[in-house]
Amino acid sequence: MSNINIDDTIKSASKILITSHINPDGDTLGSMCALYNGIKENFKKQADMFIASKVPYTYRDLPFVNLSKREFDKSLVYDVVISVDVAAKDRMGEAVELFDKARCRINIDHHKTNHGYGDINIIDSAASSAGMILFKYFREHNWNISKDTAECLYISILTDTGGFKYENTTAETLKIAGELITLGVNPNKIYKSVYETKTKDNVMFQAGAVSRAKFCNNDKIAYITIYKKDLEGYQSTEDFTEGLVEKLRTIDSVDAAFLVKEIDSKTSKVSMRSKELDVAEICAQFGGGGHTYAAGCVIKSSVNTSVKKILNLIKERV
Repeated sequence: MSNINIDDTIKSASKILITSHINPDGDTLGSMCALYNGIKENFKKQADMFIASKVPYTYRDLPFVNLSKREFDKSLVYDVVISVDVAAKDRMGEAVELFDKARCRINIDHHKTNHGYGDINIIDSAASSAGMILFKYFREHNWNISKDTAECLYISILTDTGGFKYENTTAETLKIAGELITLGVNPNKIYKSVYETKTKDNVMFQAGAVSRAKFCNNDKIAYITIYKKDLEGYQSTEDFTEGLVEKLRTIDSVDAAFLVKEIDSKTSKVSMRSKELDVAEICAQFGGGGHTYAAGCVIKSSVNTSVKKILNLIKERV
């Protein structure tokens, strides 16, 4: 854990902004909300929170997430802007303008592809999540961790470890989860809210998407394509495709799985998962990144062209 101390920076700041990444997941949202409440309770300061995309239904019950904003006066200049779980600066969306002109820029992250774009960088690629980094920082610098803050941190860690089942789950991860439970977190309640409460449209859409999955290389590679037309007739939200690529990875023969989602006719969003292949290295070739076995990127191509580009790279490696 870094010995960097950001307390003095926060103490001297009048205007503070915390930003998450586009297409937010539980780690970026949980970390953002935990830091927001931590600053409020420990320094009596009110921070702003920015989310470039709509909050997924899955995280509707996350404490403080309803206080976040999607639009800001871009003429504002913050004393401090803190990014959490943002692997690359452009992943902040429109908030990058506010980040760039802030008097101090702090980057807190755990992705191995993060090269330190802040004035202050707290990066630990060995950590399971940004929430884990924050918990350790809070403890090392004697921040009070209330029940609400603990719940935000727990959701961060829970979701980025896939319910404590991914390779990034360590003894330290579980020890920290246990400490958060002693602070009042109800793991059963949170698990049901995050993983076992979905809309009918979500379940039915995902069932159809999985049934259209395609396989190649003796079923070692599996992928799903999602076009805008596929979502017609469903009350869809940003997280409708969440978990689909993980379903493909569970197939015993599959080593690499990916999902390509149409943003527009010339842009595709890609999510990749694997069992042994370094998909972060593949996504990095398109300006993306992430973890060794879970990564993503945006490709400036149609869905069909994007699929071909990805398959060419994967086939060279499996």
